Formats: sequence, structure tokens, C-alpha cells
Amino acid sequence: MTLLVLVVDDESLARSRLKSLLGDCRQPAAQVLGEAVNAVQAIDFLQHQAVDAVLADIHMPGADGLMLAQALRRLPQPPAVVFVTAFAEHAVQAFDLEALDYLTKPVRLERLQAALQKIERARHQLAEAATDAAGDVLVIQERGRAERVPLAQVLYLKAELKYITVRTAGRSHLLEGSLAELEARYASRFIRIHRNALVARRAVRALEKHHDPEEGEGWAVRLDGVDEALFVSRRQLGSVRALVSAV
Repeated sequence: MTLLVLVVDDESLARSRLKSLLGDCRQPAAQVLGEAVNAVQAIDFLQHQAVDAVLADIHMPGADGLMLAQALRRLPQPPAVVFVTAFAEHAVQAFDLEALDYLTKPVRLERLQAALQKIERARHQLAEAATDAAGDVLVIQERGRAERVPLAQVLYLKAELKYITVRTAGRSHLLEGSLAELEARYASRFIRIHRNALVARRAVRALEKHHDPEEGEGWAVRLDGVDEALFVSRRQLGSVRALVSAV
């Protein structure tokens, strides 16, 4: 498999070096379909050409790489985002935006190859889930083996740094992938309650007042099958209230 890539950086030397490194990558290989010097150019390119991954700098004139990642999440089939930057302090914010990886300059070939392998695994997992006979299974790669987790058992999906926690009543799994893609694919099964969390519609039991150490005072949902309360963002509160009222 060859991954199709868009390189986004306002510095021509940085783009050239990254293209050269991508040309040396194998297993998987990468093909650079285009370049952009800012977020606006990148979005314009992606309206006419689909890619598997966007490798983007964070600090660029105008709309930066973080704003670009936010815009890409609204695409029907968003590409994987890998940030390539000299500034490591944005790592947590980058993973909040569901970036699949975060590379610091100067980029090493081995590290870039590992990022491409993550992209390939994430795409493979989503493809397997989509083509499953019943269409109701997530394929989890754990400890060198693949495990099929029925969606009917999944209570919530929560993005945490580079992974998605897949929670069932019995245990938790770690999945590499995009929460936005899972939301789009399984919108009938899951509802977004926060930028980093989806919960199973069937499992929602109650909506209650809640204090979160990080978020402060607000609301949380209770789910059948787990004891923990999951914080609901103000933006998603209306849709969650409507779901609870309809239960």
C-alpha cells in the first residue's frame, strides 16, 4: 500500500526535506500528491483531491496547523493528521484534535516511518470494521493479535492522546484511529458528548449535575454497565438532553 500525502509548511526548505524523507519510506511507501504553504491552500487542495494523510507544520502565517486540523475534522472522510513542528509544547492540544502523531523537527526517517505505519494500521482497522459481514465489529490490535469487539458491547469511545479507549462492561481496549471517523461511521449507535468522547446511545441511563476537576461544574452522563460519570460539554448538552428525554 502507498499512502497519499499532502505536505503543509510555509518554509520551502522544510517541505523539500520532508518530501525527500517520504521518498525514502518503505512499508508503507508514501507518495506526495501536493504541497501547501498555509491552511487555506491545504483546504482548497483537499476539496479537489483526497489524500490519506496531511503532514502539517503548526506555526504558519494566518490560519495555523491547529486550525487546519479543526477544519479537516469536518470533512466527510478526513485524512489522518500528523503534525511536524519544532515546537513540542503543542503536543497535548494536537492530540485533542485527534492528530495521529506528532513529529518534532528535524524529523528522523525512522520516526517518520513509524508515523506512516500508524496511519496504515488505523486505515486498515477502519476498513476491516467497515467490511465486516455484519458491519458491527471493531478490530483491535493488541499484543500482536487482532481481536474483534462487537459494537453492541461498546459503551463509550474516548480519545486520549494517541489512542481511543474502547470501553465495554468487562474491560478497556486501545484503538489507533480517528474519533471523528468512528462518529461519522456509527452515528446511529453513538452520540458525541464531548470533543474527546462518544457514548453508546442505548447505554445512556441518566444526565446529572457533576463537578469535574478539569472542566469544573457541569453535567455528566451515567451509562449502564460502568460506574464512572462522563462529562458532557456545554456544546453537546442539548443533544444529550434530547436523547435522555426520549429514552
